[in-house]
Amino acid sequence: MVKQRTIQKLLVANRGEIALRVMRSAKEMGINTVAVYSEADRHAPFVRFADEAVCIGPPPSKESYLVFDKIIQVCKDLKVDAVHPGYGFLSENGDFCRALEKAGVTFVGPSPHAMKVMGDKLSAKEAVKGFGVPLVPGTEGAVNSIEEAIAIARTITFPILVKAAAGGGGKGMRIVEEESGLKEGLERAISEAQNAFGDGSVFIEKYVAGPRHIEVQIMADMHGNTCYLFERECSIQRRYQKVVEEAPSAVLTPEMRERMGEAAVAVAKSVDYTGAGTVEFLLDEKMNFYFMEMNTRLQVEHPVTEMITGLDLVKLQIRVAEGEKLPFTQDELKINGHAVEIRVYAEDPANNFLPDIGTLTTYRPPQGPGVRVDDGFEEGMTIPIHYDPMIAKLITHGATREEAIQRMERAIDDYAISGVETTLGFCRFVMGHKSFRSGTYDTHFVRDHFRPELLEGSDPEEVTAAALVSAHLFEQRGHHPVPVAANGTSMSPWKLKRR
Repeated sequence: MVKQRTIQKLLVANRGEIALRVMRSAKEMGINTVAVYSEADRHAPFVRFADEAVCIGPPPSKESYLVFDKIIQVCKDLKVDAVHPGYGFLSENGDFCRALEKAGVTFVGPSPHAMKVMGDKLSAKEAVKGFGVPLVPGTEGAVNSIEEAIAIARTITFPILVKAAAGGGGKGMRIVEEESGLKEGLERAISEAQNAFGDGSVFIEKYVAGPRHIEVQIMADMHGNTCYLFERECSIQRRYQKVVEEAPSAVLTPEMRERMGEAAVAVAKSVDYTGAGTVEFLLDEKMNFYFMEMNTRLQVEHPVTEMITGLDLVKLQIRVAEGEKLPFTQDELKINGHAVEIRVYAEDPANNFLPDIGTLTTYRPPQGPGVRVDDGFEEGMTIPIHYDPMIAKLITHGATREEAIQRMERAIDDYAISGVETTLGFCRFVMGHKSFRSGTYDTHFVRDHFRPELLEGSDPEEVTAAALVSAHLFEQRGHHPVPVAANGTSMSPWKLKRR
């Protein structure tokens, strides 16, 4: 029998936009919130929004947001009932989860066992093997020698992918095109995995050419009920990390959606999963899908799922943690329209997406129908060098995919940011590209279609005309500043509207 519990005070063990997003849902549920913050985030909006806030250390994560003893002490001092980890930091740390349990604090997330199994790609593959979930051909365990790697690679044929068993984000991952490059690829992947995750275990999979990255959102309660909340397409990536996401995918048929959803549910059931989770699949050119991994937490891109389902995933997480049953069945879930999300990073797309730092001298997010902005910054704030450079998530929703994309184009044009380079210009480029517009893109979009010079436009006459109009407006307005474009440069409204 599941024990019911009421959460009255929730600590959010995170920062920035996700901390603020979790606190807003908690407040709507009548739950008091506690923020923990580093010295770098002392004046951040999430700190002011919380009912109580405690500084837990210097800016570096390893001295603040990753020190769970400090967080647990705050829980004890302020009589906290539960902790929501957001994503990143301690969200998939089983030791943190067990320490909270020992302290009598509820963790809003899955069990340490589920985290451990799904946190290692090899054990995850082993867990789901008996549940009929399609797997990419490859090794069942870690590769122990170059001889073994060569034998396996010859069996599944090149090209192959060498992947770290632990971690993600593209670290410890190498594509090997032919046998002569296998030794070097293996050694580099092992070294990078050891440095990034403290675990040099790697395995080999058949490299899927032209893959699409499709992930399925699941939600499971403690009463044996598990549902899939449809899929998200996350194939626009740089450095194996997502920049643009949409829901639903433009290529899945209802039949394939059901098959992938049922496979995702099977993955969750293989570890008795509870709470929100995401099962990630590769989709090849022949529309075959393969299990890749499971993320045992809320995803950055969860808002697109919320927009097409009308559900609040954070509220569902909290209710599941309190012991409630899911308030819906699979048959009751429907897709409403289409949603697109872009990640607004302080990065320079013209310089290999390198992170940028500086002060947001201008920061005005867009508004209007069907537009949602999840952010954690305000005008005048400085982008800290210690954390992920994401400024915000911009999400749009429309009755159709085309309307959602058009709305996103308008929202990007309305987003005014200066002081740092951002990915807004790149995302505007994506929205207008024929491959994205037609839905025929894959994870190689950046490699195949993007060049930095495309951000500025390739028509010399348009550039000249825009400069003349800008100068004329500048004189007419008595030298008032002209609008700020998506890439952070001053431009005329004429150019901003792409006329």
